[in-house]
Amino acid sequence: MSTIMLVDDSATILLSISSILTKAGYTVEKAPNAEEALKKFNNGTRVDLLITDLNMPGMNGIELIREVRTLPSYKFMPILFLTTESQQARKMEAKAAGASGWIVKPATADELLNTIKLVLR
Repeated sequence: MSTIMLVDDSATILLSISSILTKAGYTVEKAPNAEEALKKFNNGTRVDLLITDLNMPGMNGIELIREVRTLPSYKFMPILFLTTESQQARKMEAKAAGASGWIVKPATADELLNTIKLVLR
């Protein structure tokens, strides 16, 4: 089964989404911020999908997406943008940075898992 890295500064979101993903059979790597996620990528953690929040202290989700896209092993990995914002401009900014799609919080387990299945094909 695929490994998913989940990046969010909310411990509650990390816990709830990782629980959904683990129950669905995925391996989950968690990071409380973009900097920790980048450390994991640079230390050789193998990931099939990145799900990142937008608003985090320090580096935001769009900046993280841009950084991950510069890593040769992750140029084409699917990246989902997890956000409470439904503004079209933010979605377009994420897409331009390299996001494959987005999930608007709060998402149901079914919405989350269906979107993941779509991008992991």
